[in-house]
Amino acid sequence: MTIREFKMPDVGEGLTEAEILKWYVQPGDTVTDGQVVCEVETAKAAVELPIPFDGTVHELVFPEGTTVDVGQVIISVNVGGDAPAAAPAPAAPAPVTAPAPEAEAEEPQGRQPVLVGYGVAATSTRRRARKAPAGSAAAPAAVVPEQLNGHGSVTAAAKPLAKPPVRKLAKDLGVDLTVVVPTGPDGIITREDVHRAAAPVTEPAPAVAAPAPTPVQAPVAVTAPVAAGDARETRVPIKGVRKATAAAMVGSAFTAPHVTEFVTFDITRTMKLVEELKSDKDLAGLRINPLLIIAKAVLVAVRRNPEINAAWDEAAQEIVLKHYVNLGIAAATPRGLIVPNIKDAHAQTLPELSRSLSELVATAREGKTTPAAMQGGTFTITNVGVFGVDTGTPILNPGESAILAVGAIKLQPWVHKGKVKPRQVTTLALSFDHRLVDGELGSKFLADVAAVLEQPKRLMTWA
Repeated sequence: MTIREFKMPDVGEGLTEAEILKWYVQPGDTVTDGQVVCEVETAKAAVELPIPFDGTVHELVFPEGTTVDVGQVIISVNVGGDAPAAAPAPAAPAPVTAPAPEAEAEEPQGRQPVLVGYGVAATSTRRRARKAPAGSAAAPAAVVPEQLNGHGSVTAAAKPLAKPPVRKLAKDLGVDLTVVVPTGPDGIITREDVHRAAAPVTEPAPAVAAPAPTPVQAPVAVTAPVAAGDARETRVPIKGVRKATAAAMVGSAFTAPHVTEFVTFDITRTMKLVEELKSDKDLAGLRINPLLIIAKAVLVAVRRNPEINAAWDEAAQEIVLKHYVNLGIAAATPRGLIVPNIKDAHAQTLPELSRSLSELVATAREGKTTPAAMQGGTFTITNVGVFGVDTGTPILNPGESAILAVGAIKLQPWVHKGKVKPRQVTTLALSFDHRLVDGELGSKFLADVAAVLEQPKRLMTWA
């Protein structure tokens, strides 16, 4: 009998741990190369893991609900010889505080996953039951070590170990990977290792595992034990998206000097345009709403003010101007606040942008947003208005220079053509990194977004 062991891979660059949500196989089951054996939740997304070889499941090392470090063995498989007798699946210990049955199966009626800018889903969202993490005996040393390469497939270990983005970074910085001291799991070279090798006297900023949320988002639903009896407190472990979010927020808030500017204006014409587009036969079947036009206005304003679409490279002491826009849309989901982005949104027509937003919505609500979909963003929109909030001061996503918060659109008395009339009014708030965006640039960009939404015909003359 030959046993091969499969380790928890790093399914997103820089991740250190993941929680096993569900096993799809049990000891004694036959598995084939590429078959999904479990679903795990990282700090960025829920991901299904395929096994990289054929055989018969020998042991599930950890039960569902356990948080496992990247590099630890999670399953062993008999790849040759007689198949072992089926062993019982590992049982998760009972939670410290027993959840109420309703809390395990159903999301509370008052809190449903919301994609910022789209409102509440039509149907209630069911949550999978969670089990309290439990310690387990140390796993035996791997017989055949495996690791995940930059393309998502599993390959045998090689020296030096580094993913394609890290190799490219090393090439750009002129760093020889053979002399870099690795600190990642299983001897993998990380981006921080490369930066240290390039500038050993400058300690890089801490890596952030997930996009940062804005503090004005609706509270994120958490899976917490229901307090029994007259208990006055309930403690919830900080892990997954919430843990990464906290680190990202602190890193962003104390690294980039934030400045926020506001503008309140009449958005009535844009609201009328939305209604007209909904009746356009050429756009039949597409989802048309204010967020679509706001996103298009942002892209027009970026084209007119390209320096707003940039990043600050602390290690290289450079401002990186992005000639593309990966447009992030903040989404509140049962797993927490995530910010998937639309790749190359600047090159999309209005119908294409509508389709991309719809796909982003569906994927986020299903909990299938991948880590890749949340990486590489250049500018973010967060629509707090769907929660009835007038405005806020959003915190930047790490690696981005600006974020736009859209407030609630309300009917208000407004001076229009010299008379006070009821008009649709909203407030935009733009937070930006004052290291690379000064007040003039931030003001021009914000004014351009408002000007397009106040007079949407500018979409044709400015685009």
